[in-house]
Amino acid sequence: MLTKVGLFLGLLGATSMLSAQATPTATRTGSLKIGGGFSTADSDYGNRFNGGAAYFDFDFLPHIGVTGEFHFVKDQNDLYEKTYEIGGRYFREYRRFVPYGKVLYGRGVFNFPVNPDGFRANLAYNLVAVGVGTDYKLKPYLYLRADWEYQQWFDFAGSSLTPNIITVGAAYHFR
Repeated sequence: MLTKVGLFLGLLGATSMLSAQATPTATRTGSLKIGGGFSTADSDYGNRFNGGAAYFDFDFLPHIGVTGEFHFVKDQNDLYEKTYEIGGRYFREYRRFVPYGKVLYGRGVFNFPVNPDGFRANLAYNLVAVGVGTDYKLKPYLYLRADWEYQQWFDFAGSSLTPNIITVGAAYHFR
């Protein structure tokens, strides 16, 4: 009987050495938001352009992430600017507000007016962009956004194109 009690107490005391606590099986590698909104652009070419935008943010460090954006804005004469961009972003959190800055590289497509021969040129250019904005956490899964972006298109018609784009929108935050 003494042997059984000793074996029981030995096994009971050994459990603390076995680290029997469960370790987390699922850890979060990042935070993803996908959204869209209304954009308006003050272009060097023509009038004001209005349209839409789509974007994603993937934050993989406490204040650093990757952002991707798509803008499609056009004027009343069927001139349009379409951009695809990706780059880095730096953000901070202040309660419900999440201000950020971003630097992007991408490609822009411009649809020119009809020329005298009846053809319409549609050309693509490389571009860089910088911007700032803020997200507002309306709900844990819903963010509202206000964003400003300055773009520099390279070799646009022998010069450059430098639109300023303002976007307001909303995003779903995958938790």
